[in-house]
Amino acid sequence: MHSRYRPHVLATLSLGLPLIGSHLARMAIGVGDTVMVGWYGVEPLAALVIATSFFHILFFLGMGFGIGVLGLIAAHVAAGRETEVRRGARMALWLSAGYALAVMPLMWWSEPILQALGQTDTVSALAQDYLRIAGWGLAVVLGQLTLSSYLAALERTQVVMWVTLAGLPLNLALNWVLIFGNLGAPELGVRGAAIASVTVQVVQLLALISYAGWVPVARKYNLFQRFWRPDWQAMRQIARIGWPIGLTMVAEGGLFVASNIMMGWIGTPQLAAHGIALQITSITFMAHLGLSNAATVRVGQAKGRGDRAWMRDAAVTVVWMSLAFAAVAIMLYLLFAEQLVRLYLDPTDPQAPQIVALGAMLLMYAALFQLTDAFQVIALGFLRGVQDTQVPMWIAGFSYWVVGMPVAWALAFPLGFGPAGLWLGLCVGLTFAAVLLMRRFWRGHARGDWTRAAATV
Repeated sequence: MHSRYRPHVLATLSLGLPLIGSHLARMAIGVGDTVMVGWYGVEPLAALVIATSFFHILFFLGMGFGIGVLGLIAAHVAAGRETEVRRGARMALWLSAGYALAVMPLMWWSEPILQALGQTDTVSALAQDYLRIAGWGLAVVLGQLTLSSYLAALERTQVVMWVTLAGLPLNLALNWVLIFGNLGAPELGVRGAAIASVTVQVVQLLALISYAGWVPVARKYNLFQRFWRPDWQAMRQIARIGWPIGLTMVAEGGLFVASNIMMGWIGTPQLAAHGIALQITSITFMAHLGLSNAATVRVGQAKGRGDRAWMRDAAVTVVWMSLAFAAVAIMLYLLFAEQLVRLYLDPTDPQAPQIVALGAMLLMYAALFQLTDAFQVIALGFLRGVQDTQVPMWIAGFSYWVVGMPVAWALAFPLGFGPAGLWLGLCVGLTFAAVLLMRRFWRGHARGDWTRAAATV
């Protein structure tokens, strides 16, 4: 048994650890922007929070093409279909760029949209200032995502991590110069943060383009040769795989946005504790997200080879590794809950003790959250590896919004459980998703016929 799974463990770690590092680095860049704009002013901070939320909803919707191509390219590489590798990656880049240009007007004229959603005139205007600059970076970050998937499918995840990590100090330095007007630069506030972000994103994209065209393992695919030529068949295939992933990402992101709104109905301290607890859990969630990306590659490779036994072993390995990460996170939550929450608070704030107590309580529920959220994202990674995305989209939407959100509302308000009820409802929704998605993969792909799962739940 040890010799059977050992190669899978080593290969998954080799793929997954750099991806985990990349996700954590991206989070750190976002946290750096928030902290530095927060130093600049309260209204600019509120504008940044609203603007980045607006940006990320559009980003989630468009990222399906870059994510969807990951398993497809892994399968083509494993099967030796060099031409198909190039076709899929190119058209994913085309679709990502086309989508970014299509939604650009929403960011350019975002002020009236934000005002209609109840934001103040000042915050809406500042958010539009940010989005008019940051919007040009949407095509760039979606291109980064696609190239990251391309390189991950070629098992070159380390370069993605190093490029992302290199962006962190560059982003902080540009923020310091452009937000505050240091070194003789104009003081630009949130516009400075947007310029810094787009600059870093462009540098990172150029680095990935250079590596994807230079690294010997990728050179034979000639990714950028005659890049201007459309391939309508490949484009339709990527679109068919990718748009359900984007909608799934929006459905999951919207679940947590809705939980923020409902927690705000309960009270400000409760919302603060909820935000802190979600921030902590999102950090540990990056481990499962990185493993999910690795799972997509490993399962895609098995599909390309037509080796179902290899697929099962690779999938079992990822599940156990995700369990191990979850066990570490649960132990941290149970032993150090109050200490973790205090890191986010000023100890002199009179509301701090109440928020610490609430946040520590929510982290107890986050122990359950780790298992359910981990399994649902790992299951999505498995299914994306076999290019099964449409039915999983419906499963996720049903679990999040038909099950999870109503249960969260009922437990929090009519039944009077408050914040704990809201988190239990989220756990219920994510558990439904995890069970149904895992069932679909194991019964439809890992054990059944390759085509059976595409027609049944």
